[in-house]
Order: sequence, then C-alpha cells, then structure tokens
Amino acid sequence: MTAVDVLIIDDDPSVTASLALLCKKAGITSASCADPRSALAFLEESATELIIQDMNFTRETSGDEGLALIRQIKQRWPSIPVILMTAWGSIDLAVEGMKEGAADFVTKPWDNQRLLQVVQTTLALANNSAQPSLDRESLDEVFDFSSIIGQAPSLLSVLTAISRIAKTNAGVLVLGESGTGKELIADAIHANSDRANKPLIKVNLGAIPSSLFESELFGHVKGAFTDAKRDRKGRIEEANGGTLFLDEVGELDKVSQVKLLRVLQDRRFQPVGSDKTLTSDFRVIAATNRDLAEQVERGEFREDLYYRLNLISLQVPPLSERKTDIPAIAAHHLRELRETHQLPEVELTAKALSWLQAQTWAGNIRQLKHTLERTVLLSAKALLDAEDFESFAMQSSPRRQADWPPVGQLTLNDVEVLMITRALKQYNNNLTRVAQELGLSRAALYRRLEKHEIEV
Repeated sequence: MTAVDVLIIDDDPSVTASLALLCKKAGITSASCADPRSALAFLEESATELIIQDMNFTRETSGDEGLALIRQIKQRWPSIPVILMTAWGSIDLAVEGMKEGAADFVTKPWDNQRLLQVVQTTLALANNSAQPSLDRESLDEVFDFSSIIGQAPSLLSVLTAISRIAKTNAGVLVLGESGTGKELIADAIHANSDRANKPLIKVNLGAIPSSLFESELFGHVKGAFTDAKRDRKGRIEEANGGTLFLDEVGELDKVSQVKLLRVLQDRRFQPVGSDKTLTSDFRVIAATNRDLAEQVERGEFREDLYYRLNLISLQVPPLSERKTDIPAIAAHHLRELRETHQLPEVELTAKALSWLQAQTWAGNIRQLKHTLERTVLLSAKALLDAEDFESFAMQSSPRRQADWPPVGQLTLNDVEVLMITRALKQYNNNLTRVAQELGLSRAALYRRLEKHEIEV
C-alpha cells in the first residue's frame, strides 16, 4: 500500500500541479486525482493523512458532486481530515461541506503561505488528537498555565485541549458564561504558542460601534474622515506575526460580520481611505458568552463566519461546575488584593470557604473576585468568617429575594429595568462596571438602555 501526506482532488491540472509543487517545497508528499471516482479508488488502495478537495468538477457546477464526495469520504474514512477549496462566491457551498465534516475551507485563488499554514495546522491537529489527557502537574511541567487556577476535571479538559493546539496556527472559538475567564484562556493559548514573542492584540468587538469597525480593525490614513488627523494602524496590522483576540464576537452586527469574514479568509485588508491592500499573518482567537449556533438559526450571525471561527472550540466551565477549585482561586485573589491595596495578610476560616463553595456564583470568577475584594476592604479583618461574607453580601444586594413582589406583579421587562436602574445608581453610571455586574457586554447594555428608554 502506498502512502502520502496529502491527496489533492481537483479536475483542473494547473491547480493540482500548483498544489503538488507547494507541498513538495514544504516537504509534504502528495498525490492527485481528477474526479471523485478515481479519488475513492485511490483511498481504497492507499493511505493519506489529509485530503484537499475541490467542490466543483467538470460535469457538475452546482457542488452536488463535491458534497456527495465528502459525504462518502467521511462515512468510510472518518479520521481523515478534509480541506475544501471553492471560489469566494461559493462559500455557502463550503459551509455545507463543513456540515458534512470538513475540517476547514480555503477560497480560490488562494495565498500559498496561507494555504500551507492551513495544511500544516490540520495535519498537526490530526496527529495531536490522540494524545491522552494529562493531570495538572504534568501540564505545568511543559506549559505556562500560571494565570489559570484550579484542577477540576472540567478545567483540566480545557487545559489539555490547549496543550494540543497551542503550537498550531488553528483558530479557536472560546465559549463560556460571563466571568469564567475566557480572556485568560486566550492568554494561555498565545503564551504557549510559537507566536508568544509576538503581539497579542485584544479587541472588544462589543464596545466598537459599527461606524468605527473598519477604522479600528483595518486602520486609516490621514484625511480618510473628519477626525483622521494622522495615519493609524489597525488592530489587524498590529497583530501581524502574533495573535488577534476578538472578544464578544457574538455582538458584531451583520455588516461588520461580512468584513471580518473576508479578512479572516485571506488575511488581506485595506485601511480606510487607502487604495493599498495589506496582508497580516495572525492567529485568530474569538470569544463569546452567546450561543452562536442559536444566533445562526435566528439569522443574527452569519453561518459562514461561524464555521470560519468554530474550527476548534473550547467550552470554559462555569464556576458552579468547579467548586472544588474555589479555595485555590480565593487564595490566589487574596494574594493579588494584598499586593494591589498594600494590605496585611488575610485568611479565610473553614466556614468562610464552605460558604463560598455553597454559593451559586452566577457571575462566576468575576463575581467571586468582587465578593472577596468587597469583603476584605470593608471588613478590614485579618481573618474572615462566613458571617463577614454574609453581612456584606446582604448589604451589596440591590434587593433581597424575600423583598421581591410575588410572581405576576412584575413582568420580566420590569425586573430588567429595575436591575439596570439600581446598578446605574450603585456604580454612578459607570457603564463598564454596570455591564460587568449584570453579566452583559457594553453593547448588550446599550441595547437594553435604548429598549427601555433609560437615560444615563
């Protein structure tokens, strides 16, 4: 049985020749087939690590033949990853192929460096997928996870996944509730990657108005608009060679989604007001607390962008699923508080730890950190007991559950207005803090302020 690294399936001889040469220069062995029948025959007799497949063939331009081929490949050889190739105008076809199990897609005409990067990344991910899970001690011997505290099984699963993908260039979608530490996961991926000595550029998409999206990400030249008094690099150019972290990607409007998809596809962009096309080599990590699959179903998020971002997804567990980590997390944040506020050493009693572990923590680690900080600062005690946390938790609560009127007297809209107005008052209209405390992005808070006609 013969064996190659890559099988190229395309009916255009110029395409197969170009791809074969690209692979050869990179030390990757390849073979080519011109149609689905010969490709299936090759797979029956030979071994391959990866398939690059066109979606349209001579006799069929609708893509049906390409979809049928990938369907057969994934049914008979499910472990072989498939990279699809299609024209930019046929990305919907590539998305259908992703649903059938393709690992990635590339548009024609392709950039050689970008395509080779996708091939090498896909091969690396396939080889790493069989690695066993590791314990925290073993992970810490090899990787820098110092900013992530805990060893609950659900967290170790995420850290193990990071250990497998960190050295690749694979894009990652980090999912999880507000306050779970999604940004720390992005930090860990970058810190343990081959790009660690290059920039990690963080962009909060939820805080960027649609009108400023292009200027913020792509940059602008002097005179491009009224306030453009000098040339300015965009975040994508700043991330060249490094990592681009797109936080709150679920808040992006539909127009901006199209612009983001295009630059993620070919890494090319034009600064606002410029006719020059620039390129940037960056790894993308996106994060959201929203259910993007549900947003796709509702038509709020582009399906093609979803599949472009969702090549590798990591689900960060909520604090409620890792309560055994609370003592270690609390100890870590107490040390930070002592350094930040120049405080004497503060300790927690066993009852205090039990109280912390008994809470639901809807705001996750962020809420736990705020609770610790508030209690430490207001109590000014060296040893905190459960009563201290209970006392200050009651003082900070906008309204105790027993004080709420019976169900039926307030609608959900009424409750939302009440919580927002109380939070605005408590935090002196600091919208960033209000959004954090309510578990919302700034964009989501703005929408609710507008919806309920709340003036700030």
